[in-house]
Amino acid sequence: MSQMYLPGATTIGIVCKDGVVLASEKRVSYGYTVMSKAGKKVFEIMDHIGAACAGLVADMQILTRQVSAYGRLFELDNKRRISVRAASKIVSNLLFQRRLFPYFTQIIIGGVDDEGPSLYILDPIGSVIPDKYATVGSGAQIAVGVLEESYKDELSLGEGRDLALRAMKSALARDIASGNGIDVLLISKDGIKEENLTL
Repeated sequence: MSQMYLPGATTIGIVCKDGVVLASEKRVSYGYTVMSKAGKKVFEIMDHIGAACAGLVADMQILTRQVSAYGRLFELDNKRRISVRAASKIVSNLLFQRRLFPYFTQIIIGGVDDEGPSLYILDPIGSVIPDKYATVGSGAQIAVGVLEESYKDELSLGEGRDLALRAMKSALARDIASGNGIDVLLISKDGIKEENLTL
């Protein structure tokens, strides 16, 4: 009997009063095999928008390159930055085009634009759901408990970062498919700052 190998991950997004936090762990696993301990699952799309994924990293790499190209074309055509919502809608359209043979990824897109910080969750066939915080992947059921208990409106970016790390560490302690460090994107009106943390 053949065995299905599913990729594991824990990815978190949090909206704060002054920005957005995106975080993901580094382990790339399929079933019970760790393929890499240095996978990158957070991506800068534009200088004010980032994305984080759970699922196949290759699918996410392709999608982020595509939406980044569309975002730059939008800027050239319209002489202004693309909004977080519009970037999310582009990814949604790309996912929906492949709905019969879908990209195997769940995505959180977040950023700061003229309307302030925002966050969108996308499933493999392109549903777009706005939210204040989200977690996807095999460790999501563990991380969401920490987020539910501690999230409040008007968190600062630093407080959001600390909450994301607490939720991530909780998931990493219990989810065998997640681990080996954390990548964090801190997105504010001043741009994107990336952190790589070892545990």
